[in-house]
Amino acid sequence: MSDAATGSVDPARIVLDASEISRALTRITHEILERNRGSADLVLLGIPTRGVGLARRIAGKMSQVEGRVIVSGALDVTMYRDDLRLKPARALEHTETPDDVDDKIVVLVDDVLMSGRTIRAALDALGDLGRPRAVQLAVLIDRGHRELPIRADFVGKNLPTALTEKVRVRLADTDGGEDFVAIVGGEA
Repeated sequence: MSDAATGSVDPARIVLDASEISRALTRITHEILERNRGSADLVLLGIPTRGVGLARRIAGKMSQVEGRVIVSGALDVTMYRDDLRLKPARALEHTETPDDVDDKIVVLVDDVLMSGRTIRAALDALGDLGRPRAVQLAVLIDRGHRELPIRADFVGKNLPTALTEKVRVRLADTDGGEDFVAIVGGEA
């Protein structure tokens, strides 16, 4: 992996490389399809920024398995966050749903689950779009440190971390370079 691809990340702290990310997404795809007995009535919504790319990849893998095109969308949660007054909001992204969410099974997709606050915001945003039959959560990394009673249904990797550490997810289609997940900060 080149230094340009990893930036200032110590290669020894990389916990998932591109092939491991692909394998985790393949496993998540199959778990989603098994739990829901196929892709009928499924709506995949990625949470910007990297959740959108991950949702697209899962939809692509589902399409291969199901033999039909599965599309994904995006659910911007910026205006639903409970920390807007504490720090400046990032630029608004767009919300794009590939299908009506009423009476559908919505699978929210995000890169890292930590406190659960982003997912709480996503549930609030989703409520403004309609009333899904069920909501499930797929994450590439679950690092613990929950502040809200939220858990992922589908997890690529459980990665216990210290609060002083950060988990950096980089995806080629979002960030350029190579796919990887690394731990940065904290004590090496």
